Amino acid sequence: MIGSDVGGVVERTNELKDAARSEVFASLVDRRALDHAYRFATLMLGDRGDAEDATHDAALTAWRRFGDLRERDRFEAWFGRILHNVCRDRLRAKRRNPLSLDLESPTQAAAARFASPDQVEAIVRRDALGSALRTLTPEHREVVILRFYFDLTIEQIAARTGAGAGTVKSRLHYALRYLRSALEPGLEGRTTR
Repeated sequence: MIGSDVGGVVERTNELKDAARSEVFASLVDRRALDHAYRFATLMLGDRGDAEDATHDAALTAWRRFGDLRERDRFEAWFGRILHNVCRDRLRAKRRNPLSLDLESPTQAAAARFASPDQVEAIVRRDALGSALRTLTPEHREVVILRFYFDLTIEQIAARTGAGAGTVKSRLHYALRYLRSALEPGLEGRTTR
């Protein structure tokens, strides 16, 4: 008789613990966090379907490993690292490095056909940038995306990728040098400030 009472108390305690865990996790993985994760995955993988799957897989992995998180204020870097690993695994599995900077709807792309010459030039430059980014290694592409699309600092990128700050700076330097030479071939021999 006593054993059944204890079993009920333990069951209620576990339910409360799971509910509290769910609430905390939901507050950390909110709409903003998932939108950022999806944008990052789209830029890394180049395919919206793959990005949705990667974001889902990262959220599921984070939920399963939520007990491993030691500091709640480091959640963003921790979750970013999980997403980074999911994207890298997907890229390895496909043995390709596609990238799409086109986050517009098809109707917006159709409207570009009627763009002014300045808008056409911007579209051409965006496409050239997309082509150049596709040729970067995943490590170099990642630091460019995190720095310039998500406006993270070198230290934040290092925390998110697991690389040292010096490595992040080096990757960013070489990636930007390559992108400059790819976009403006005449600048290869010039020194930049």
